[in-house]
Order: sequence, then structure tokens, then C-alpha cells
Amino acid sequence: MRTLSYLPLGLLLAAAIVASADAADARKYTLRYKFHDGETLRWQVAHRNNTRTSVSGTTKNAETSSKSVKLWRVKEVKSDGSAVFEHLVENVDMRHQMTGHPEVRYNSRTDKKPPTGYQQVAKSVGVPLSKITMDVRGRVVRRDKKVEQSKENPGCITVPLPEEPIPIGHTWSFPHEIQAKLNSGGIKRIKALQTFTLKRVKTGVATIDVATRILTPIQDPALESQVMQYRSRGTVRFDIDAGRVLGQQMDVDQHVVGFSGQASSLHYLNRFTEELLRGPVRTAGRSTQGSKR
Repeated sequence: MRTLSYLPLGLLLAAAIVASADAADARKYTLRYKFHDGETLRWQVAHRNNTRTSVSGTTKNAETSSKSVKLWRVKEVKSDGSAVFEHLVENVDMRHQMTGHPEVRYNSRTDKKPPTGYQQVAKSVGVPLSKITMDVRGRVVRRDKKVEQSKENPGCITVPLPEEPIPIGHTWSFPHEIQAKLNSGGIKRIKALQTFTLKRVKTGVATIDVATRILTPIQDPALESQVMQYRSRGTVRFDIDAGRVLGQQMDVDQHVVGFSGQASSLHYLNRFTEELLRGPVRTAGRSTQGSKR
């Protein structure tokens, strides 16, 4: 009798677990950026790439790495939730090494004079690069550049979010164009599509898979050598309640042959990471402790 009474209870519990899981999978999430007047957001950014080039039997390596702090200083939050903020690079520590050349380093916090080739970088540190108005979905409504020669990305500055509430597994996309230089001196516009997929949500943090696909067919290895750096894959962690990116990692590992004659090859490795800094920040004239999770 105990066995007979136990089995139905076990089946009921199993059914309840399955039903609960199905309900969780069916839940929809609204992803929106949220800002507050006077707040300052900082991210630790690390960028490292290695390029191995072989042409006519000669191989060269070029390795570049940098660590920096990206800062958004919120000046105004409008009634629709869109924010006006200044974008700065607070500090930077950079290194470049190429085969046959001495290593070049620059640290904005310790070096009074930048080495040759880093003068523009030094001028761009600690000053507003641009003043940006961004809506709650991450779309740039207005951008006023403050440093004309900065290499700031003119396109999307953060992860674009979907318009509607979405379930786990939903995919949305962001189309854009890449400009590649032709040997003739002209420019070829190449269509690309960045896709985002909501993989899971745990303790209020959404994990989003990101991948960039090149839509325009490319037969020329010389063009592919320029486009390969955009073929990235990675993940983003987004705090749904706080409305901001907690961190991300994007990787590229691409190889092309024949970009500069038949006996040539190019291998490109790149990793970009970003982590929200949680330490004390100054908001509206007073120091406060960053939010904890």
C-alpha cells in the first residue's frame, strides 16, 4: 500500500516540476536601460589582439593590448527614460609589440609624455569624447563629438535591446555596414548583421549570446582581411532590474589565405572584455557606494 500511495505522489511532484519549468520558459522579459540624474558609471575594459602575417615566406607578429576605464557621466534623464551623458576614457594602459621592433608602452596615470604614435590617445584621456543622448533601448538619438580626431565608434555604443518583451530563446538583430578599402582606392560597403539571443535569466541577470555575420558575399581575400575582425562571437550579461550591462566578452579567431598574393596568410585573434565597476561613485555632488548584487 505504501508503494501504491507513493508512486502517484512522485508522479504529481514530477508533473509539478515540469509545469514550473514550462512556466519559467514561457515568461517574457522586458529589457531596458535605466539611468539616474547625476550618476557615474564605470567599466573596466580590456582589449587584446594578435595578428600573425606571412608574406613570401616572411612571418611577423603584432600584439596589442590595452586596459582602460570607460566612464559615462549622466547629465540628464528625460521623462521618456532616455539619458544624456558624457562619454570619457578615464585612464588607459597600452602596450604594442611587433616583430623586429622594441615594445612601446603608454600609461596615462604614470607617463607624463606619451611615446611617438600615442599623442592623440593621450589627448583623448580624461576629457569628454562626446555628449550622447540614448534611449531606453540603447539607440543613439543624438551625438555631439567633443574630440574630433578620436577613434570612438560612430555606430552602436552598447547592446541594442528589443522593442517587445521577449522569452528565453528569442533572437533580435542589428544591421549595419562595414566600409572596406579597394585596391583601386574606392570604398566597398559590406552589409553585416549582429544577432542577439536571450539564452537564460538567473537572479535577474540576462545572458545574451551575440554573433556578427557578414551578409555581403566576399570572394576577394584582400577584402576578407579587412572584414575578418568584425566576425565576432561572445556573451553579454545584462542586469534587468538595474538596467545596465554588467559585463561582456567578445572573441574573434579568423584566418585568411591569399590576401597579398598566393604565398600570404593572415591569422587574427582578438578578445574584448568589459566589467562594470562596483566601487564608490560620485553622484549629484556626494559619494555613494555602488549597488551590490
